[in-house]
Amino acid sequence: MVALLRASHLQPTLAVTLIATALAVAAGRGAGSVWVCLAVLAGQLSVGWSNDYVDRHRDGIAGRLDKPIPSGRVPAALVRTSAAAAALACVPLSLLSGWRAGFVHLGAVGVAWSYNIWLKSTVASVLAYALAFGALPAFVSLGLPGRPWPPAWSVVAAGLLGSGAHFVNTLPDLAEDERTGVRGLPHRIGPRRSLFLGAGLLATATLVLAIAPAAPLDLLGTMLVVVSLGAVLGVIVTASTARPRAAWTLTLCAAGLSVSAFLASGTELAG
Repeated sequence: MVALLRASHLQPTLAVTLIATALAVAAGRGAGSVWVCLAVLAGQLSVGWSNDYVDRHRDGIAGRLDKPIPSGRVPAALVRTSAAAAALACVPLSLLSGWRAGFVHLGAVGVAWSYNIWLKSTVASVLAYALAFGALPAFVSLGLPGRPWPPAWSVVAAGLLGSGAHFVNTLPDLAEDERTGVRGLPHRIGPRRSLFLGAGLLATATLVLAIAPAAPLDLLGTMLVVVSLGAVLGVIVTASTARPRAAWTLTLCAAGLSVSAFLASGTELAG
């Protein structure tokens, strides 16, 4: 069971689920926040498991014994079945927020699957992250009474966070990916540019969430922004000193802190 959970990319799965749930609660989804939580969790689990299943042969060639499938800690068939089951569960769970919100979320999950299967090896790899993460505010707001669309800046900020995460997330595996034929945008521009571009996108997202809302930040929100920007700086430092895994953890922290700063402002997530 532990190995199966590791194959789901548990750290980002939980981070994205918690962020989406917090947005839903703050937006006033009430009991519907439970459906948001379960839908996003199912979607993220399906994406994580499908990623490890699709990459199983490449991971084996690269000698990735830290991965559950190549190391033999979990059967590939079990990961495949789990990915399919989570994807199927995601459909009704998403539609419980209404067909508009449901279609947006299912589209985001579909884009993430397309990344695993195809887009990760193309110059357009970052688009999958931008679109999938950018859809989260819409999934939350379209489940509210009146089905309002979120403000454009929230979609932009979410897309920037996702895009920044993409560049940082690839850093530990760039060399192995290149050897096995994966050449997404980060591979084409190289590790140094990927690091600084990823950090720049994360910082920009933080500033958008701090400046764009109509309600000014209070002291708590300002402190969260400062700490978030500090985490982005930490991403640069840790990645530059050959600690890309720590950089990825700090990326998730920066994203969570940025969203927390937005939530602290009390701004409504409805345009």
